[in-house]
Amino acid sequence: MGSGQPAQRSTAERITDLLTAPLAELGLDLEAVELTPAGKRRVLRIALDTDGGLTLDDVASATKKIDVVLESDGAAIMGELPYTLEVTSRGVDRPLTLPRHWRRNEGRLVKVVTTVEEGTTNDVVGRIGASDDDGVTLDVAGSDVRIGYADVAKALVQIEFNRPKSSTPTEQDDNAQDDLDEHMDEDAD
Repeated sequence: MGSGQPAQRSTAERITDLLTAPLAELGLDLEAVELTPAGKRRVLRIALDTDGGLTLDDVASATKKIDVVLESDGAAIMGELPYTLEVTSRGVDRPLTLPRHWRRNEGRLVKVVTTVEEGTTNDVVGRIGASDDDGVTLDVAGSDVRIGYADVAKALVQIEFNRPKSSTPTEQDDNAQDDLDEHMDEDAD
């Protein structure tokens, strides 16, 4: 740890190195590792993502795998101080930073802050279309706008309460679940 970085950062990096491959075997991407103090304990928060979205079964499988890895290989990293493990999804509030984030959010509304020239930015709001390893096409007010990832300073998915209907099966399933949730809320009243 002689690099001058805080122990938590170093521990989080070592946990990331330890868990990335075992989680990849489950088809999961390790998005973030946070280790924070909580009284006499610590909270180890692991954020995951996968194509099609994280399911409860994914979380259960990941939790079991993380427990096994940390019990066998992680004792030296975690030490003797007790910790609470939280396995979560990536979350909508995390910025889109990798090509897979854009791909997994196709059809969603996004606010992108682009760097126009040094020190100058431009805000663009549009719906995510096709993306590849170099950039993304956004539907901005009916026009396609291509943005290279190198020009993105920050990108956040926008919360939509009345998201447009889509013809893709995944989004149809999401919309059907939204409709069911709304119906259940009405019945509860």
